[in-house]
Amino acid sequence: MKSERPKFEKSFTQQSALPADAIEAALQVLNGARLHRYGDSHGAVAKLEREFADWQGAEYCLACASGGQALQIAMRAQGVAHGDPVLTNGFTLAPVPGAIRAVGGDPVLAEITDDLIIDCDDLAMKARSSGARVLALSHMRGHVANMDRIAEICSEFGITLIEDCAHTMGATYRGRKSGNFGAAGCFSSQTYKHLNSGEGGFVTTDDPAFMARAIILSGSYMNFDRHGAAPDASYFADAKYDCPNMSARMDNLRAAILSPQLAELDQAIEGWNARCAIFEDALAPLAPAVVLPQPITGAVRVGSSLQFRTPGLSVEGCLDLLERLGARGVEVKWFGRDEPSGFTSSHHHWRYVDSQALPETDRILSGLFDLRIPLSFSLEDCTVLGRILAEELSDIPS
Repeated sequence: MKSERPKFEKSFTQQSALPADAIEAALQVLNGARLHRYGDSHGAVAKLEREFADWQGAEYCLACASGGQALQIAMRAQGVAHGDPVLTNGFTLAPVPGAIRAVGGDPVLAEITDDLIIDCDDLAMKARSSGARVLALSHMRGHVANMDRIAEICSEFGITLIEDCAHTMGATYRGRKSGNFGAAGCFSSQTYKHLNSGEGGFVTTDDPAFMARAIILSGSYMNFDRHGAAPDASYFADAKYDCPNMSARMDNLRAAILSPQLAELDQAIEGWNARCAIFEDALAPLAPAVVLPQPITGAVRVGSSLQFRTPGLSVEGCLDLLERLGARGVEVKWFGRDEPSGFTSSHHHWRYVDSQALPETDRILSGLFDLRIPLSFSLEDCTVLGRILAEELSDIPS
């Protein structure tokens, strides 16, 4: 009987312990009491900015208070103003349309494909009809879009690309890291992302004028010479007068615990991908009843989460699946709920965005499930979880 089947006991929200040198670095900051990033000329935030720029392969980097603030700053730095249409995915997390609205923009939502990436045909149609000049492209749950086609659309319609890389820190397209395809890449170090500082974010760019505006917008109080990956002072001549202070700075304590994690990030990415592969191998035989999104040619994601669809399940069937998995200790999220739940929401829940018809996105989300894969799970844990998932999904209709 199913009630006799093994139950998974570990927490899906328990992150890996911070490295010992991260704790030591935090203690040094606390003992010195210089938490504000401008408390000294060569603090932890400036150091981290240079390290992250080098790791990302970008010229400039700004550390921010959150990934959402990174997005807002990037859009303001690009000149998004009140009433401007801004393109983005119909499937993303609330901070993306929230950031667009926070800077006064009007989100224009594009459909997604069965593989959870933006539908480039619909994007081109929305670009033509909306007149938008900015695309805030969300690499939702780490699935990287066809960046060659994205570049063509942006060129054709005079659109500036800003990438939301909250889920794709370290992901690549044709060997190039996500975040390096447009005017700016925006990243998050919120607890459940690839770096963990509780909250935090980054903006990267190769454009010195863009970065000068971003630094002033973050609230540099004219201390732009204390940034670790900033352009020459000449680029601040106008920005220091034109850009409002958004008070969105990262502090030295968060930066101190991030630097050691960044040094280990490539190894962590290997760990996530090894774990995700176990789940994919467990569920692949269940197709077509269970559908795994497939990466497009050239795209390599970071497997810090797993998504799968159950096209044949009704609403009642999806709710029953959630209950059965929950009874066995498996915490899975479902994007088909009528009400937002936890970190899970859909475009129907964002009342601050004009209602838009997205039938394909709705079809996909109605059977879309999501599972976090923390590195605190061993490979053996993932094997057990994969077996539980396969058992509970084995009898669902195609």
